[in-house]
Amino acid sequence: MSAISVGQALVLGVVEGVTEFLPVSSTGHLKIAEGLMGIPVDDDAVVGFSAVIQVGAIAAVLVYFFKDIVRIVSAWFRGLLHKEERYHHDYKFAWWVICATLPIVAVGLAAKPLIEGPLASLWVVAGSLIVGSGVMWAADQMGRHKRGEDDTSFKDAMLVGSSQILALLFPGFSRSGATMSTALVLDLDRVAATRLSFFLGIPALTGAGLYELKDALGTGVGAAPLAVGTIVSFVVAYASIAWLLKFVAKHSFNAFVLYRIAVGILLFGLLATGVLES
Repeated sequence: MSAISVGQALVLGVVEGVTEFLPVSSTGHLKIAEGLMGIPVDDDAVVGFSAVIQVGAIAAVLVYFFKDIVRIVSAWFRGLLHKEERYHHDYKFAWWVICATLPIVAVGLAAKPLIEGPLASLWVVAGSLIVGSGVMWAADQMGRHKRGEDDTSFKDAMLVGSSQILALLFPGFSRSGATMSTALVLDLDRVAATRLSFFLGIPALTGAGLYELKDALGTGVGAAPLAVGTIVSFVVAYASIAWLLKFVAKHSFNAFVLYRIAVGILLFGLLATGVLES
C-alpha cells in the first residue's frame, strides 16, 4: 500500500506550491501537513515524495521566468564569444548568479551530515520561523527601497546568494525569507528584492532538486500520487509566484512576518503536545 494517497498528494502538492517561494518555509508547512494527516514524516518514501514534488515547484519558476532566463543565458554565451558583449548587464549578471551559488554549494556539501542530522529537527524549524520573522521585519524597516533591479551589483548578488546558507542550515528560516531580507537591507525595493531572490534561487533549487530526485524516484509511493503531487505543485507554485510579485509591489512584508510567527508557535505547540515528533 502506498504511503501517500492521491488525496493526500493533492493537499501536499498545494502546500508545496504555495510555500516554496513565499518567505514562510515550505519545510515547516509540509511537515505540519504530513503530521496532521497522519503521514509518517520520517518515512523514506515520504521524504522522497517531498523531493519529487519540489521539482514541480522548481519547474514553475523556470517556466515563469523563461524569457528572462533565455535572455540572460544568451547574453552569457554571447559574452563568452565576443568581448564587446561582456559589458552588457545580463552577461555580468549571469556570472554573478554563478558565483553567488558557489557558497551554498560548498556549505551544503561540507555540512551535509549536520544538515540532515540535528539541524533537521522540527524544533529548529519552529525556532527559525520565529527568529527569521524578526529578521524580515527589521530588514523591511531598515531598507530604503530605493534601488531597482538594474541597480544590482556583484556585491548585492554575492551577499544575497550567500544568505541562502541561513535557510540551508536553519530550514525554517526560509530561503526566500533570507534572500529577500538581505536584499532589503541592501536598499533594493521589494519587487527587485523578490525577483533577485528568484533568480539567485534557480540554480541552487534546480541543483538540489535534481540531486534529491535521483535518490527519490524509488520512493515506494505510487505513480498516481507522485503525478498528482508534482502537477499540482507546479500549477500552484506558478500562481503563487505571479501573486507574490504583484503583492510586494504594493505591500510590506508584515503579513508574512505575522503569519510566520503564528506558524512557528503552532509548530512548537504540536511538538510539545506530541501531535508531531521532531
